[in-house]
Amino acid sequence: MQFQIPSQPALVLGKLAAGGYRAHLVGGCVRDELLGRTPRDWDVTTDALPEETARTFAGIPVIPTGMKHGTVTVLAGGTPVEVTTYRVDGAYSDGRHPDSVRFTRSLAEDLARRDFTVNALAYSEADGLVDLFGGKEDLAAGVIRCVGDPDDRFREDSLRVLRALRLCSELGFTLESKTAAAALRNRALLERVSAERIRGEFTRLLCGKEAASVLRRFREIAAVFVPEIRPAFGFDQRNPHHAYDVWEHTLRALEAVEPEPVLRLTMFLHDLGKPACFSLDRKGIGHFYGHPQKSAELAGEILARLKYDTRTRKTVALLVARHGLPILPDERCLRRRLNMMGEADLRLLVKIQEADAKGKGVSNSAYLAGLAKVPAILDRMLEEQQCFSLRGLAVDGDDLAAAGVPVGPEIGRILRVLLGRVLDGSLPNTREALLESARLQKDETKR
Repeated sequence: MQFQIPSQPALVLGKLAAGGYRAHLVGGCVRDELLGRTPRDWDVTTDALPEETARTFAGIPVIPTGMKHGTVTVLAGGTPVEVTTYRVDGAYSDGRHPDSVRFTRSLAEDLARRDFTVNALAYSEADGLVDLFGGKEDLAAGVIRCVGDPDDRFREDSLRVLRALRLCSELGFTLESKTAAAALRNRALLERVSAERIRGEFTRLLCGKEAASVLRRFREIAAVFVPEIRPAFGFDQRNPHHAYDVWEHTLRALEAVEPEPVLRLTMFLHDLGKPACFSLDRKGIGHFYGHPQKSAELAGEILARLKYDTRTRKTVALLVARHGLPILPDERCLRRRLNMMGEADLRLLVKIQEADAKGKGVSNSAYLAGLAKVPAILDRMLEEQQCFSLRGLAVDGDDLAAAGVPVGPEIGRILRVLLGRVLDGSLPNTREALLESARLQKDETKR
């Protein structure tokens, strides 16, 4: 088996070998190569000590990423390649990092400390594929399995509980039965993990191709860091427009939208306010009045707790709050929506509403057909430079002042009236028509 190794990691392997050291690609890059995927990054493991690695790359930028744990980052051709000395980890008292490490000359000892069999694979041109724990077989079977005892692996590094789920979601794999049982058994350990670490793994999980099936099976793990989802589990909506409970609808809507973080986060959060807003009418039909706003409040709290950036928090909260806002394939409606949200967020909202409709499990063909027409109508409206904001009006405050409107609040009021009439199509956005309408309003005000 011959890997296609890019020039940067190949340079790192070559220099270490030329210096008399053993060096192998290791972990996710080997796994991805075997799966025919493009590796996100390249990691190298070696019997060279950190100081020896640094000397080997004299003249090439080397960052002492974690010398205590044997890691340096070599900037080979500007590409970071993480190089770590073979090591054996000590105890993990914080549930994330080893208290101490012991460097070793044994590749086998180094691979034995790793999390999952599919990540305990190493490769070099000299040795070929080194697979001591059945990782290649698990790749072929589509299985994520811990190296050694799964309880030990999860207690060493609590984040591995969530990482196991993320790998299943991204790769379309399943958790091996003992690993799955241990992940559920040790889920509370995630409470010790930083919000930033949770956020990174969870976002990738949500954007994986099997996010819905993973969250369906392991919802109690997700509920450790997002306990707000628990009321949705099995919550009967008792509504003819929904075939599923709140949680199942959430999962089906999530998998119906493209795997982009803002969109997947919105679908995950969009109905969490429903249980708190539930009411029954006289016919026994369930309603959720005010749930978009309640869901948006919960979304803001959850995203802030998980340390998402401000832009993501604001965009997701906006989309959640407005996920029930009618969007019709009609220029008048779309001008109003553009005025309210702007183009970028409106296009996202169309995708959200499509996914929401698809996740209900009942016929929505007419509504979906209407939504499908919206992007093309928006394209045409924007190409025609139709007006949907004060900035787009063919007149401004100076024009109104020149037409005799008193300078001050009256100018702003009249501009807003003009915009409203342009938006609803009752007034063309031309200078002449707008000024004539402004004069009429000015005269009415005088009377």
